[in-house]
Amino acid sequence: MAGFWVRRPRGARELDVDDAELAKRAGLALVAADERLRVAAEELSFAEAELADAATQRLRESLVASRGVLSDAFRLQRLAHGATAGAAGEVRAHYARIVELCEGIEGALDAQSFALAERIARARRAPEIIDGIRGDAARLRARIPHARSTVERLAARYAREALVDVETSPAEAEQLLDLAEHSAGVAERRRAAGRLEQGDVALEASVASIRRAAALLDAVEDLEVEALRAEATLALVVEEARGDLAAALSEPVSRDVATATAIADLQAALAALPAVGVNTDPVAHLARVRAARAALDVALEAARERATHPLPPVVHVHRAIQDADRQLDIARDAIAGHPGWVGAEAMALLAQSEHLRIDLGHYLGSSAAAAMSGGSGAARGNGSGPSAAPGTATITVTDLAHRERVIAMAQRAASLATESLLLARRDIDAIRSQGSGEPRGILGRR
Repeated sequence: MAGFWVRRPRGARELDVDDAELAKRAGLALVAADERLRVAAEELSFAEAELADAATQRLRESLVASRGVLSDAFRLQRLAHGATAGAAGEVRAHYARIVELCEGIEGALDAQSFALAERIARARRAPEIIDGIRGDAARLRARIPHARSTVERLAARYAREALVDVETSPAEAEQLLDLAEHSAGVAERRRAAGRLEQGDVALEASVASIRRAAALLDAVEDLEVEALRAEATLALVVEEARGDLAAALSEPVSRDVATATAIADLQAALAALPAVGVNTDPVAHLARVRAARAALDVALEAARERATHPLPPVVHVHRAIQDADRQLDIARDAIAGHPGWVGAEAMALLAQSEHLRIDLGHYLGSSAAAAMSGGSGAARGNGSGPSAAPGTATITVTDLAHRERVIAMAQRAASLATESLLLARRDIDAIRSQGSGEPRGILGRR
């Protein structure tokens, strides 16, 4: 398009560290930005001759803002030239800022020019677009009688719910084509009167109406093909579903709650199929049977997995938590009974174990919190036997992954507490072997 300079915005470039090179770049950037402003002003003049004022407003505003930014850049150049010899860092900063401002000017003007160039190109093509709209409207209008007869054929063969999306499509398409032709005439008259912005609005409405009418007519033809395909496929899918159902009922896992629910859903989908000769919605029935089959496959696979890897008994979960509490109590007692004798390593491991036990309580919920608070002293004494901590009997752990996670967390907490106890005993034995009987302090071990 004559008179327009459209270019992709440039990314930020790494500045050279050499001062002379940087000054040269700043000077070239100022020249380029000044030239870009001149070209943009010419572009605005061209655009104002072809578009309404509102369409050129953004470029006009960008020009005003860019002139202000360019003035700031020239001011920085004067400051850089007048700087004293000892202000080298300040001079480099001024030149770098000049380059940044100038590139910003060019980028902003390029973006506005590109958008305006597209609008001008579309405006110049308006007569061609209007002619195309009228041609498309005539071709689509010729398809309406065929669409009506297609809907009638579908209504005679399928249930009404199968036609909900298309039964009014021919009438809607006809209305949209009337609107498209009317909008095209409005656009033509507004443009001839010089009211370009109103003409653009009418033209866009006309194009949108044509697209919507074409989509409605295409949907009618697509539904006929889709219904025929579904009708041909449904018998085979139903036969396969009945085989799947018989196989599922013969499996031991069919008593699983989730599997039983999936079996019932598939049975309901098959029972909902109409008798031969009754108008139906083959697309919906096919989708329902396929979804029920897929759900049954998922439920069976999950049930087989549970049967192969049964849940650890709840008592195992309780015992793991009780063991963690018991090991924590023993470690706490050992450390508390020898204040100042235990080193930082043992104390850190004990803290990790306690934090993990708290996390385990949050993971299990309020019942585990009760177990944690009650179990803190449950294992005191001889430290043997799986005596239940208060509250642990109420812990509910749902599935395999949940139980395994609980057991792993409890075992890790117990392991950290045991390590802490071993290190604490080593520290205590070390002090006793020195014969002093005096603690070294928590951080005193070397």
